[in-house]
Amino acid sequence: MTEFVLTTFDWVPELPRGYVRDIRVRWALEEAGLPYRVESVPFEERNAEHFMHQPFGQVPWLTDGELSIFESGAILLHLGGLSEALLPADRKRRNEAVTWLFAALNSVEMASLPWALLMFPGDCEETSAWKFMDDFLRARLGHMETVLAEREWLAGSFSIADIPMSDALRLVDRFDGLANYPACRAYVARAVARPAFVKAHADQMAHFAANDPEPS
Repeated sequence: MTEFVLTTFDWVPELPRGYVRDIRVRWALEEAGLPYRVESVPFEERNAEHFMHQPFGQVPWLTDGELSIFESGAILLHLGGLSEALLPADRKRRNEAVTWLFAALNSVEMASLPWALLMFPGDCEETSAWKFMDDFLRARLGHMETVLAEREWLAGSFSIADIPMSDALRLVDRFDGLANYPACRAYVARAVARPAFVKAHADQMAHFAANDPEPS
């Protein structure tokens, strides 16, 4: 069996730890029981080889033999094609999982990520831009609350759709943004309780901590 190579940064500041996108790939690989190893690229410097694999200088990317795949959604879709633990074989459920994968990336995360980026500094003001993003996110959460009130996972059983969706909602929950959305919050709690997520999160945190600079 191919050993996948997951490439991420060697180190990131404490604030984004636990949320860097390689966690989604780690999680999927753990769910499927696929063998992999982790390699690193410098956080401070992005060289030509980095941009060859990831044109935006971001992480992660996954190497599968001669294939080099970037963007977490594309990687999840690739891995889903290799394991029914990630993507159902049934055509209807498979289509539903893929549809929700794209919904997580294009409809929910496009609202949750900008909102969270405004929250990270901790000094949000009631500007028109902030109100717009907050209203936009609340609308998306309202729709997801209706969906998640009626199902445990998005496509029947856990799938690649649940990885980015729960991760996008987890970021909102970091700032207590799910307080009024109990079904969304319960969904996130179910997701992060999965052993594969627990291991992926611990491994990512340990990876970055191992490269912390020595105190001066």
